[in-house]
Amino acid sequence: MSTNPDTSTTPTRQLELGLDTFGDRTVDADGAPSPYGQVIRDVVEQAVLADRVGVDFIGLGEHHRDDFAISSPDMVLAAIAPQTERIKLGTAVTVLSSDDPVRVVERFNTLDAVSRGRAEIILGRGSFTESFPLFGFDLADYERLFEEKLEIFALARHGEPVTWSGSHRSPLQEQQIFPLNEKSDGITAWIGVGGSPESVVRSVQSEIPMMLAIIGGDPARFLPYVDLYHRAQQQLGVGPMPLGTHSPGYVAETDEQAADELWPNFKAQRDRIGRDRGWPPVTREEYEAEIVQGSLYVGSPETVAAKIARTAMLLGLDRFDLKYSNGPMSQPQLLKAIELYGTEVIPRVREIIAENAAATTGASAAE
Repeated sequence: MSTNPDTSTTPTRQLELGLDTFGDRTVDADGAPSPYGQVIRDVVEQAVLADRVGVDFIGLGEHHRDDFAISSPDMVLAAIAPQTERIKLGTAVTVLSSDDPVRVVERFNTLDAVSRGRAEIILGRGSFTESFPLFGFDLADYERLFEEKLEIFALARHGEPVTWSGSHRSPLQEQQIFPLNEKSDGITAWIGVGGSPESVVRSVQSEIPMMLAIIGGDPARFLPYVDLYHRAQQQLGVGPMPLGTHSPGYVAETDEQAADELWPNFKAQRDRIGRDRGWPPVTREEYEAEIVQGSLYVGSPETVAAKIARTAMLLGLDRFDLKYSNGPMSQPQLLKAIELYGTEVIPRVREIIAENAAATTGASAAE
C-alpha cells in the first residue's frame, strides 16, 4: 500500500502535523461501550501523549449525539492545557452557526490565556445538524446564521470594539469583548471548508485561513479550490494565508495490521452515519480502494508518511491534521497510533519533503 510522493510543489514553511478526534465513543477490553466520562478522560490522556511525542496540534470536534463524547471542546482543552507544554489546542470544528460568536471569542481568549498562547479555533457549519434544534435554531436559516455569525467573529477576534447589525440578533454598537487576547492579531482561527467555491472565497474575505476537510477521494480533486484560494488572496490584496487539511487515518506497525484493526470500527461508524443519510453499507473493497487511492491515511508509519508528504506537496500545505479516531476503537489502539504518528510519521514526512525540495533545487541548478 505504499504511496510515492511524485509531486513538485512544496509548502512555503515547515509543515505542521496535527491530530483530530471527535471523542468517538470507544469500547473496553470486553467490547462494551465506555462511559462518556471515561472517553473524555481518555482523550485528555491521548492529548498529553501527543504533546510528549512531538505532535504540533490536537483538535477536538463538537458533536451533540450519542456516538461522540465531546460536546464542549473548549472545556476538554482547558483540562489538557496545564498537562501539556507545546502542543497547540484547538477545535475540529466549533459549530459557529449554533453558537454565539461573542461567547466563542470570550471562551477561546480565556483558553489562550490558560495555555499561554496555544489556543486555536476551526470554525465550521458542522457535518451534523443536531445542534440546531438543540439550541433553538431553524435549519432554514443555515446559511444566514453562519454568514452573520462569521461577520461578528471576524470583527471581534482582533480585540477592537464591535459594531454590527444583521437579522439573527440585536445589533452591537462599539461593544468591547473581554478578556482581550494577549496576541496583537487576536485568537488564531481557521475556517473549515468542505469544497464549495463560495466557502473558499468567504475564508479569504474574512481573512481567516482555510482548513479543507478532505474525507474521501483523491486529494488532487481539491487543487481547483487551492488555486481559487490563492487567486482570491491576490485579487483582494490579502495574505499570504496558510492552508491546512483534515483527513481520517490510522497508524499501526504494518499496513495489514492498520487496515485490519481499523476496518470493523470504520465500518461501524460509516454504516451508522450512512443509515441517517441514505448511504449504502460500505464494503471492504471500497475501504481498501480509499486507502490506496483516496483520503484514508491508513498503514505503517512509512506508508502514512509517504501519503501525507504527497498531499502536502501536491496542495502546498502548511498544516495536515489526521483524524486518528474512527469509530469505537480501544484506548490502547489509539495511544499506539498517536505514538507512531509522533515518533515515526512526523519525522519521516519532514524528511521526505526536505529530500524533495533538495532534489528540486538541484535539478533547477543543473538546468
